[in-house]
Amino acid sequence: PKARVMAEAAGVAIERIAGTGPDGRVVVADVQTAIRDGVQSSVASAAGDDTSGLARFFPPFEDVSVSQIKKVTAQRLTESKRTVPHFYLSVDVRMDRVMDMRKSLNGALQSEGGGKISVNDFVVKASALSLKKVSDVNASWMGDKIRRYSKADISVAVQTDLGLMVPVVRGACGLGLSGISGEVRHLAGKAKDGKLSATDMIGGTFTISNLGMFGIKQFAAIVNPPQAAILAVGAARKEVVKKADGSGYEEALMMSATLSCDHRVVDGAVGAQWLGAFKSYMEDPVTMLL
Repeated sequence: PKARVMAEAAGVAIERIAGTGPDGRVVVADVQTAIRDGVQSSVASAAGDDTSGLARFFPPFEDVSVSQIKKVTAQRLTESKRTVPHFYLSVDVRMDRVMDMRKSLNGALQSEGGGKISVNDFVVKASALSLKKVSDVNASWMGDKIRRYSKADISVAVQTDLGLMVPVVRGACGLGLSGISGEVRHLAGKAKDGKLSATDMIGGTFTISNLGMFGIKQFAAIVNPPQAAILAVGAARKEVVKKADGSGYEEALMMSATLSCDHRVVDGAVGAQWLGAFKSYMEDPVTMLL
């Protein structure tokens, strides 16, 4: 059963996998090999062959084989854009206090031989707390009902050589920044080594995609069904802003964040409330520790 669940989650046709278990039974290791090396997907893909003969009108080219992970990602994202009514909300977040706290915490952790906390760890924590505060976003569309979750399990998008993988940080509300940091590093390492299991990737209630490390200012991500929303985070940048007391202007670190929502589950006002909570936690990070 575990092998079948893993195969279905990865979009792999289990009947096409050569089993190495007793009596030729397909075991988990066989499914992991199939995901890594690629077999026929159980989901029909759009025809990509040059049946029209138009290839001769293009420059010389090379057809690159698509990994199983990329096939499944393409199918799921295409399904999402086709069936999920997306809308997008953006906000600019002032990052000075987060950066100051991060510097202070990392100094303390370094003296104790611990790992560093990243900006993304703050984003994960703030997102989890915001899902607890605005629980209508921590939900899924189930056709004839909306399923609302009691805990925030945060999926974190990780780019690997095999394709995009989205492992889950479970119970993120109950983890401190150091705990989130360790879990994200552990899962990202497994993703890049191709060692993530189906259990590591199934069951998230909300996704974060961060392209700040590539210098991207702002972008909008595609909702990851059955989740109702995904947060896209850009890089922190310096801007001149008006002082809070209105006495003049000052330089500040700003970060753009865009929430993509499934309108069947999340209304505009609810999405705005969630972004407001997220912005509040990020701009006053001490409140994440209370």
